[in-house]
Amino acid sequence: MRIIAIRSYLKKMALTKPYTIAYNTYTDVSLAFFEVELANGMIGYGSGSPAEDVVGETTEQTVQNLQSEFVQQLVGRDIRQFQQIIFDAVMQFPNLPGTQAAIDIALHDAFGKFIGMSVANFYGQKIQALPTSVTIGIKGIQETIEDAKEYKNLGFRVLKVKTGLAVEADIEKIVLLHEKFGNYFTIRVDANQGYTLSELTTFISATKKCNLELIEQPTPVGNENELLALDALDRKILTGDESLKDAKAALQFATGDKPFGIYNIKLMKCGGIIGAREIATIAQNAGINLFWGCNDESIISITAALHVAYSCPNTKYIDLDGSLDLAADLVTGGFEIKEGYMHINSAPGFGFQLL
Repeated sequence: MRIIAIRSYLKKMALTKPYTIAYNTYTDVSLAFFEVELANGMIGYGSGSPAEDVVGETTEQTVQNLQSEFVQQLVGRDIRQFQQIIFDAVMQFPNLPGTQAAIDIALHDAFGKFIGMSVANFYGQKIQALPTSVTIGIKGIQETIEDAKEYKNLGFRVLKVKTGLAVEADIEKIVLLHEKFGNYFTIRVDANQGYTLSELTTFISATKKCNLELIEQPTPVGNENELLALDALDRKILTGDESLKDAKAALQFATGDKPFGIYNIKLMKCGGIIGAREIATIAQNAGINLFWGCNDESIISITAALHVAYSCPNTKYIDLDGSLDLAADLVTGGFEIKEGYMHINSAPGFGFQLL
């Protein structure tokens, strides 16, 4: 089945409310969208939302790449060769994971629709559902408590709290959350590279009684080796994020003493499903669990992440709340959230519908 048309465009999407992390504040997000139309009329949809601070690619660059002559020449290619096309795109756009991801996701969606099978079933679904964390940005203590109450009312049981600006204030906030809600919430922390090793040690010690599930990227990229000074049990809950962009980094941190016991995989860091599965395979063989994350993204790419996450047996955690932050989207469906758990469907491709 031949590809007969390619389309791409940029849309600025408002967020339901602004949020702050250790190095930025966001009020809206620009998303790249990509469509692959087949001769039978089926259309595969992809989306790109790279974080420039992390991967060095802007969404504007993503759209420019998707409108390039190379991409337009995909017209006429056979969708059954989708994995080869993805390989070719990775070679054409090295170190541009937002571009790679948009192409990868759209081709997977089109191929799944062509064969009448969900992408998760194509790779073999190992997991039926997991609870997603919902994210609280860097806020004052009272605002944090109010957000937690709101998420409790919505049925979520896992919080991811952004930290990294002031360790003492972070400790106070986490301890108070634990005291206020007891064991109702499982708490994760994301410092976004905000701590020194000394601050991290202080934070871990002061929050022991809070039973934190994981601590995401606590120290700056490039300082991974200093984490080896920590106790092995403490490192078991440390999660590589900004340090873990591709399979090469996954392999580097999987040998010898490991700075991270958990790998965070984002499709927008590693270039889509093919790149994600490369990291996942390395992690599985090294005994490292997977934590699937996201940026502010469309349902399109969030659903794609869920499909690949549920196809990996070492997936233990998901943080795929990025589309919940959007005031509007281009598609609906793809997944359902029931009591905080994310469920995908078995419809062909990724199973979402265009609005």
